[in-house]
Amino acid sequence: MAAKGTKLVERQYLLPFILITTLFALWGFANDITNPMVAGFQTIMELSAAKASLIQFAFYGGYATMAVPAALFIRRYSYKSGILLGLALYAIGAFLFIPAAARQSFTFFCFSLYILTFGLAFLETTANPFILSLGSKENSTRRLNLSQSFNPMGSLTGMAVASWVVLPNLLSDQCRDGSGKLIFNTLPEADKAAMRVHDLGVIRDAYVALGVVVVVMLVIIALTRMPKTVGQGVRSKGTMGRLWHNVSYREGVLAQVFYVGAQIMVWTFIIQYADYLGIDKATAQKYNIIAMGMFLCFRFIATFLMKYINSRKLLAIFGALASLCTLGAILFVGPVGLGCLVAISAFMSLMFPTIYGIALEDVAPEDSQLGAAFLVMAIVGGSILPPLQGTIIDLGTVFGHPAVNVSYVLPLICFNAVMIYGLRCYRRSLLTKKS
Repeated sequence: MAAKGTKLVERQYLLPFILITTLFALWGFANDITNPMVAGFQTIMELSAAKASLIQFAFYGGYATMAVPAALFIRRYSYKSGILLGLALYAIGAFLFIPAAARQSFTFFCFSLYILTFGLAFLETTANPFILSLGSKENSTRRLNLSQSFNPMGSLTGMAVASWVVLPNLLSDQCRDGSGKLIFNTLPEADKAAMRVHDLGVIRDAYVALGVVVVVMLVIIALTRMPKTVGQGVRSKGTMGRLWHNVSYREGVLAQVFYVGAQIMVWTFIIQYADYLGIDKATAQKYNIIAMGMFLCFRFIATFLMKYINSRKLLAIFGALASLCTLGAILFVGPVGLGCLVAISAFMSLMFPTIYGIALEDVAPEDSQLGAAFLVMAIVGGSILPPLQGTIIDLGTVFGHPAVNVSYVLPLICFNAVMIYGLRCYRRSLLTKKS
């Protein structure tokens, strides 16, 4: 529990805290405008679910590639330099959608997202430990949960843009027969080519607009003075050894791999889950918005509960509840299963920042940048697992059960891993108090 009477954010850190917190919303937008693009590209480019999910492989693979270089850059220079470089790479990746759409190349779109997430890797590697350092250590996990609460606000905005601006304007998704089944792939080649040009232009314009917003944020932060906090610009020998021997940190990185993989699978394939029930993409995306609304509300609820409940214990409880909801999404075919799938988001709400905060809690300040980098690198779980789920979905049915339902066995395994991490950390904390 947090120490009473200690300010969550001290006055001298308020402006930097607000500006850095806006970045959480900015990468949330990128994450959740991209998730429904998997279904969009699947139709437009006539891809299998497994191949379309390579969008996520490219997107989250960028985190894995750039997280450690980002940490080393920050250790050499500063948090502010890392943020500015991250924003620059973010904007470049967004603007690369212009030539990608012109060439109508799925590979080029994946490359654009790969570069864009180089920027996100810099931002997450920088912003998370920066927020932890802006005040007392006792309140650091709560402070990070507060900042991370604005991440789903950006995610909701991204989902809203996808749901009301991008997906409804995709002509390819409007080609359906009387039963609601997609018939785009049966159209003459000339008609498909014309629709493809239009639809890729719709997707391109959304990312170009995002790039403009990112450039504006880059200018604002470049003109703002940021505090130099403990741990930044420090070099230290033996960092890797200390991190490895820190059990909560080592297990935290693995837990983060499982969590991010589960999160991306739950949100990416909700459209395919709904599609099996005859629901079009734009309508299905609204279920994603409801899920994100629950995610946002429960993030604030979880932050409040941490005043009274140990964060490790709360993580274990939420992991167990997420597992139960996932089991419902697997077993029930129809609206009940879809409702269970939406409800998972409520219990995912506290997982990322809480795992992050617990893992870094006992990490020395001079090791924080590299420690943060491996936790961001753990986002690779979102790159590896969705293609596996897509492969299961492509089977159609598994032992007579819809494959899209069965595919949620993968998130179920992941949520159990998160629950176990919370329990192990809680037990260790109790033993520490006794000693």
